[in-house]
Amino acid sequence: MQFVNEKRCSFLNKIKDFNIRKGPVLYWMSRDQRVNDNWALIFSQQLSIENKQPLVVVFTLAPSFENAGYFIYEFMLNGLSEVKKTLEKKNIPFFMLLGDPVLKIYDFVISNNIGAVVTDFDPLKVKRKWKGVLAEKLEEKKIPLFEVDAHNLVPCRAASDKKEWGAYTIRPKIERLKEEYTEDFPAVKNNPFPFAAGSMDFDIGRFLKFLNISKKENVDTSVISGEKAALKALNDFLNNKINKYSLDRNDPSKDGCSNLSPYLHFGHICSQSIVLEIERRFEFKDENVKSFLEELIVRKELADNFCFYEKNYDNTGGFPDWSLKTLENHISDKRAYIYAKQEFEESLTHDSLWNAAQRQMVKTAKMNGYMRMYWAKKILEWSPSADEAIKTAIYLNDKYELDGRDPNGYTGISWSIGGVHDRAWGEREVFGKIRYMSSKGAASKFDIKNYINKFKY
Repeated sequence: MQFVNEKRCSFLNKIKDFNIRKGPVLYWMSRDQRVNDNWALIFSQQLSIENKQPLVVVFTLAPSFENAGYFIYEFMLNGLSEVKKTLEKKNIPFFMLLGDPVLKIYDFVISNNIGAVVTDFDPLKVKRKWKGVLAEKLEEKKIPLFEVDAHNLVPCRAASDKKEWGAYTIRPKIERLKEEYTEDFPAVKNNPFPFAAGSMDFDIGRFLKFLNISKKENVDTSVISGEKAALKALNDFLNNKINKYSLDRNDPSKDGCSNLSPYLHFGHICSQSIVLEIERRFEFKDENVKSFLEELIVRKELADNFCFYEKNYDNTGGFPDWSLKTLENHISDKRAYIYAKQEFEESLTHDSLWNAAQRQMVKTAKMNGYMRMYWAKKILEWSPSADEAIKTAIYLNDKYELDGRDPNGYTGISWSIGGVHDRAWGEREVFGKIRYMSSKGAASKFDIKNYINKFKY
C-alpha cells in the first residue's frame, strides 16, 4: 500500500498499526475543510481501501469556539455544506455532530464499530487537548488515532522539533525539505465500500440555532465560502495581482493582497495546492512570487511552529525574555491614552487611522496585514499593560476576523506586542525595546486619508 508520506502522519496513541481491526475508517475533519488536495482524507481513504472497510467523514460543531461570532460560523457551515455534497458524489457519507467533540466522536465510534480514526493536524491547544483525551479513550478500545498534517507544505513536526527563533532559523529548514513534500496529490476516488448508517441531512439553520448566537454582526463582504470560491480567489490573485504583490500588499488603500487567508484558515485550500499552481505558471525567481511564497510558506509555517511548541502563544508567557524585561521596565510609564476593551471594540479612540482599521475588521471581517501590525501595537500603547493588550487584541481578532482563531493571528499579535520573532529596537517610553509604529510612518507609505474615508461611520 502506498501511504501518504509517513512524515505527514503521527500516531496519537499507542495503537500503532496500519492493519486496523475490522470496522469503518472515520476521518474527523477539523482544520482542513475540503475534499480535494487533502492528505488527511487521502490517507483515510487509502487506509479504508487497503483494509476493505467503509469510510465516513465527521465534523464536530462545538457549542462555542474562541469567541467566534455568527457570521464566522455561517461562513464555515456554508463551506462544509459544499464538502458534504462533494463527498457524497464519491460515496463517502458526511456527518455533523453537535456538542462536546470528544464525547460525540467517541460515541459515534462505539455506535458504528469504527476501526480507526484519522484527524488533521492543528497546533492550537484546545484542539490538541480534545485529541489527547480522545486518543486515550480510543486506546482502551484498541483503536488507533492517526493525525495527518494536511495544512503545511512541510509538516510542522518534520520542519523542526523545537520552537524557532524566527523566520531566519526556520527558512533554511523548510528550503531543504520543501521539494520532498511538493508532490502531486492523488485524487479522492469513489469509495467502493458503503457505510451502513448512510448519511445525514445538513441543516445550516438548525446548526446555527444550536450555537445560540444572536445575529448581531452586519458584515459587508463579498467573500464566498468553500473550495470552489477558494480556487476562484487564487486564480484572481495569480491573474491580476501577484505581479504587483511586493508593492501593493502593504498598502491598505489598495486591494493588493491575495485575499486567501480565510480560505487557508478554514482549509478550503492549502499551501501546497497554491505552490503547485504557481509552479505551473511562474518563475520562482520573480520578486513578487518570492515575496508571496515567503508569507505563504515561511511566515505561515513559522506561526504553526510557534503555536505548536509554545504553550503560551496566546499570552505574555510566550514572549522572549528580552521583551518581558523591557515591558516590565516600562510598565509604569505614563500612557497618553488608556482605553477599555469596549472602547477599542467600538472604534472610540482618538486615532482616526486606528478607528478605520477596527471598523474595517468589524464591517468586512478582515484587515490589511500592515494595518494589523499598527492596530495591535497601538493597543499596547493605549493599554495599562502588555497582559491587557494581548487579551484585547486576541478577543477582537478572534471575534471579528474570518481568519481569526488561527496561529497566524496569535503569532502576529505576539510579534506586534511582545517582539516574538523580532529583535530589540531603540528604547522608548511604554514600548521599551519593542518595535514602534506611528501614523506618521503609515502616512509615508500609503494614502491614509483615502483609507480612513473608506471606513467612516
